[in-house]
Amino acid sequence: MKRLAAIVTLAAGLALPAGAQCVMCYRTAHAQNNARAQVLDMGIVILGAPPFLILAGFIAFVFSKDKVGQVGSGDSLEIPTPEDPVEINPHS
Repeated sequence: MKRLAAIVTLAAGLALPAGAQCVMCYRTAHAQNNARAQVLDMGIVILGAPPFLILAGFIAFVFSKDKVGQVGSGDSLEIPTPEDPVEINPHS
């Protein structure tokens, strides 16, 4: 269920139109013609992609390592118990 919610949220976030410009870049693009403004927009998106992909890779790595110790529903871990349990008396 969590995976489905994450996919829906990601799809909704990617579907929204994003203006990839700060104020300074917006004013520079506005002063130029439309073709140059689109090239500037694309350049900003391209320069922003590598940090995003690095972050996504790091998050995927952390979550994949987090699942290594988890036990599935069909798996069972048996903890060995000693044949003769030793009682510990803290007062002796």
